[in-house]
Amino acid sequence: MAAPPGLTWFWRAIGVVARVLFRGALGWRPDIAGLEHVPRASGAVLAFNHHSYVDVVFVAWSIVLDLRRPVRFLAKREIWRSPLRPVVRLAGAVPVDRTDASSRHGAYAAAISALADGELVAVAPEQTVSPSFELLPFRTGAVRMAQQAGVAVVPVVGWGTHRAAAKGRRLRWQRHLPVVVRYLEPVPVPPDADPVAVTRELEARMAAALEEVQRAYPDRPRPGEEWWLPARLGGTAPTHAEVLAEHERRFRERQRRSRAVQDRERPTGT
Repeated sequence: MAAPPGLTWFWRAIGVVARVLFRGALGWRPDIAGLEHVPRASGAVLAFNHHSYVDVVFVAWSIVLDLRRPVRFLAKREIWRSPLRPVVRLAGAVPVDRTDASSRHGAYAAAISALADGELVAVAPEQTVSPSFELLPFRTGAVRMAQQAGVAVVPVVGWGTHRAAAKGRRLRWQRHLPVVVRYLEPVPVPPDADPVAVTRELEARMAAALEEVQRAYPDRPRPGEEWWLPARLGGTAPTHAEVLAEHERRFRERQRRSRAVQDRERPTGT
């Protein structure tokens, strides 16, 4: 097998910009551990909790800066239609339209091909940012693509970036944020494993690690800033039950739109 690709000029530039912006100008304090669980020269799926719009930066932070490896993210269609399109294209992100079955299959195949070539592919099994800052139900795609490519899933738990870029709140360039990232022990996916059972195991491991990270986080909200703390820990973030209900409603709506697209594209009889 050929060696996986190294950093392109774009990834090297992104590394410089990230250091200058987040560590230099903003003084953010990354606390990253477990990098030894990320393969140095082979493929793996990085499954991360999606709690903010900039968590992807710190999922890749140490991998790019220390391991000198790029990370390919699955990026939903909204990003590809936004001003960020040139960035995700140069970063080698894989586009996916959750309402289009052919797009999902194409993204899935592209991710498996990249993994088989020794690349790192990052996936948010929740598929969207969680407003409750708790884990939303995991889909099985991350585990299935790891299984088909013959690689492991490396769980990645992050916390802190939501204070700057949370769903439903304006961007806040807050200074001196502690940002925690934990790469956990890889989860193997044997060829005969049940992807649903492995996904449940993955979710349970990440939920336990996330709770530990949340409770150990060095900052506590100031009066009036309790919005960034989960309701479970006494904060004023939306309750997880409310978020789950809305998440399920949106999921059913995407399914309805997907079926409508399939119906329009289905050949009619003569």
